Amino acid sequence: MRVLVQRVRQASVTVAQQVVGSIDAGLLLLVGVEDSDTAEDIGWLVRKVSQLRIFNDDAGVMNRSVLEVGGDVLAVSQFTLFASTKKGNRPGYSRAARPEVSQPLFDSFVGELQAVLGKPVPTGVFGADMQVALVNDGPVTIWLDSKAPE
Repeated sequence: MRVLVQRVRQASVTVAQQVVGSIDAGLLLLVGVEDSDTAEDIGWLVRKVSQLRIFNDDAGVMNRSVLEVGGDVLAVSQFTLFASTKKGNRPGYSRAARPEVSQPLFDSFVGELQAVLGKPVPTGVFGADMQVALVNDGPVTIWLDSKAPE
């Protein structure tokens, strides 16, 4: 499972010209799922996302988590995080899980994150054509991969 974490001042996701999820200051998460992902991958990423110290403390040092600052989180499914560009110029997506596998795992990730944060985590619409708007804060953008924890 892969998550691209972006610290934002605000973010929203729109489907068919309707805003379906939005947040103020916090994290925008772009989430990709592959067939081999399990509850263990979800747990690791939920812990990492919720405890990642990328918000400034009183001294201006990135030393606080989204939990500590009470920030919001918006999660958007994105199968293209598993794009392969090894051959040619057209990306292949064979590593991305099919919707019948990825949607329940994405939903589980969101559910566990909501439980840890103690608040709702808005999402996009799974499988829809979505437009994501954000004001990146910093900018701070971090790549997390449960199969390659660093």
